[in-house]
This record gives sequence, C-alpha cells and structure tokens, in this order.
Amino acid sequence: MKKADLIIKNAKELLTIQSDRPKCGLEMQNLGIIQNGAIAILDEKIVGVGTTNEITKNFIAENIIDASEKVVMPGFVDAHTHPIFVKTRENEFEMRIQGKSYKEISQSGGGIRSSINDVRKASKAELVELGLKRIKKMFAQGTTTIEAKSGYGLSTESEIKMLEAISEINKISEMDIIPTFLGAHEFPEEYKNNRKKYIEILIEEMLPEVKRRHLAEYCDIFCEEHVFDIEQSRRILSEAKKLGFKIRMHADELEPIGGAELAAELGAVSADHLVAVSDKGIRKMRSANVIPILLPATTFSLGLKKYAPARKMIKTGLPVTLATDFNPGSCHCDSMQTVISLACLQMKMLPAEAIVASTLNAAYSLEIGNKIGSIEVGKLADILIMDMPSYKYLPYHLGSNCVEMAIKNGKIIKR
Repeated sequence: MKKADLIIKNAKELLTIQSDRPKCGLEMQNLGIIQNGAIAILDEKIVGVGTTNEITKNFIAENIIDASEKVVMPGFVDAHTHPIFVKTRENEFEMRIQGKSYKEISQSGGGIRSSINDVRKASKAELVELGLKRIKKMFAQGTTTIEAKSGYGLSTESEIKMLEAISEINKISEMDIIPTFLGAHEFPEEYKNNRKKYIEILIEEMLPEVKRRHLAEYCDIFCEEHVFDIEQSRRILSEAKKLGFKIRMHADELEPIGGAELAAELGAVSADHLVAVSDKGIRKMRSANVIPILLPATTFSLGLKKYAPARKMIKTGLPVTLATDFNPGSCHCDSMQTVISLACLQMKMLPAEAIVASTLNAAYSLEIGNKIGSIEVGKLADILIMDMPSYKYLPYHLGSNCVEMAIKNGKIIKR
C-alpha cells in the first residue's frame, strides 16, 4: 500500500470539478461528484482521488478524517479583492440607503478618494496588521486563495507600500495571495483637475517601479467614463503590457462604454463587474478568451436592481467566474458562500455553476488552474469539508458559514 499523510474518507459528496481548462456552458453544471468519496494527501499535494473503498485499499495514513454526511470540495478562490485599507465606510452605506448613487458619493468626495488619506498616513506595519486580520476571516469562510489589489494609495510611495504589505501578508498568512497593481483606481484629489499629469505619473513612475521591485503580476484599471475613460485606459494598459504586466480590468460596471471590447482588444486575462456589458462586448470577450469575473455582492450592496448577465455569458460559452470584490466602500463582503447565494438568487446561476465559478474557473482567471481549483491528483490539497447534506445546500443556507474544516496545502488550518 502507498503511504499518505492524510486520508479524507466517506464523503457523502466529493466535488472533484476535474478539468484541464476552465469550464464553459453546460460543463459548468458538472461537478464530477464521487459518492462516498475519498482523498489521499501526501506532503502538500493530492495523490489519490476515488471512492472510499478504492482509496483505503491503496493508501495508508496515520491521520484519517471521517467526512460522513459531509460535502468535500476545493477551497474557494476569490479572484477580485481590495483587502488593504485602513477605515471602513459604513457612512456611505447609509447614504446609499437614502438614495445617493455610487457616482454621486464619489463626486462629492466619498468613495475611493476617501480611503486614500488614511492609507497614505498609515505605516506598512499597520496595513499588514489590518489586512492579515481581514484575510484570516476570509480563510475561516473557506477562501484559500485570493487576488489582492492596491489602489488606495494613488501615489508612487503609497502604492508601493500597499503592494509590499500584500507581499508580507502572503509570507505569513495561510492564504495564497496573487498581487495586482491598481494605481489607476481613481484620480487623487491633488490631480482631479490635472488628470493628464496623474496619468504621466502612473506611466513614468508607478508602473516601472512596481515592475522593478517585482511587486505585482497584473495591472488593473477602473475603466468608467467618470474615472478612466476608454482612451486613457487603452494608453495606461498598453504601457503596462510593454513592461510585462498581464492585464485585468474593472469594465462596464455602470455604463456600457466599451470596457469589455477594450479588454478583448488588449488580450486582458479578465474583465470584472460587467453589469452594463454590451452583447458585442460579450462576443468579443469570447473570441479573445477573456474571463468574466462577476461580483453580485457589489450590485447587491449598492442596492441596484440590474445584475451582470451571467446566463447570457454562460450561453455564449464564457467561463463565468465569481468573486467578492471585498473592499471598504461599495462591497464589504468577505464571504464567497454569500456570493454563491447571490449569484443563484439574483443572476439565476445554478448551484453547480456558481461553485465551478468560485473554484476552478476562478483559479484559471488567476492563471493557476493547473495547481488549484479542483480535486485532482497532482494538485495542491486546498480542500474544504462542509457541514451540509449536498452541494445544493450551500446557496440555499443563506448567510451561514458551512465550513467545518479547511485544509491548505495539505495542512489542517481550521477545524
């Protein structure tokens, strides 16, 4: 018999979600379920997947977990987060309840700009402490990998500080963190009437310095008419590509200005939000293999009625992905389980589709689908044991944490 460090057996449903590429269309309904399933883990990786009878016949381990009447699945991958900030903005939540729009709050001095001064004043150690606390809460709810953006410094010094904080958290946290530079998140107060100058700073100072220090794999931008318009976005992202950054985009969240089309034109890895995306934008994304990352908790938190057209995207053959958009203002949601519920209720995704979008497809949107996102031999053992009778229970049990145990890189982190 082969030796393993850990065996998980007797899972009522083992969701393997096996695939060598992101799932599209009807594939998103296939979770690769093994009834009475089991997993063998050695070191950090999965070395055996099958029925309990198959695994216990072929593997032996001192540490055995009985997952009877439980669902076992891959850890959640949250592909769009903003966890590095100082203060929350619950006052804006109240303003939205009273009828103020996101755009109105932003133009009156709230929104992203209101978080900048606190981040600029904070020490890197303070940002690390606050960010680590938030990320631990995310992990406790089953998220084992995240993408984390800068974007609340909006000066070379402060953006570098944020990215260095992300790097330090990545070293000390149980979570794996993929860093993204988002200096083009907004125009800071000192440049709101001189946007040309801020774009020059982005291109000539920030991007080269971030690249020189190897602090981010991706460059993102908030592409909207009232922030960075299409031409400004094209210029900044084109310069980022020349430096070797891969591209992500906040696109067509509020207005259909052609953000999805630009993402396709530039070969972006992902286009995110997409509430107002055009049919043409959807087709262009499909042709260019741009992955759509949908953020229903943001739409819900903003009190809007129109959600991203997930069903249309799935029908078109796009590998739809879900994420929290966890941030201090427009969406203070750190739970992928809540996002899955909202995706089902508001975007009419089926539970299986929403789970695929939160695991395998999310991993591929970060270009690490060959390592995580499914339960397959050779992949890292990022695994959740969920206290629920079936996978369909996950979105149904709204607002509750179903994670009984989280395993990261083969190690039990949360019981």
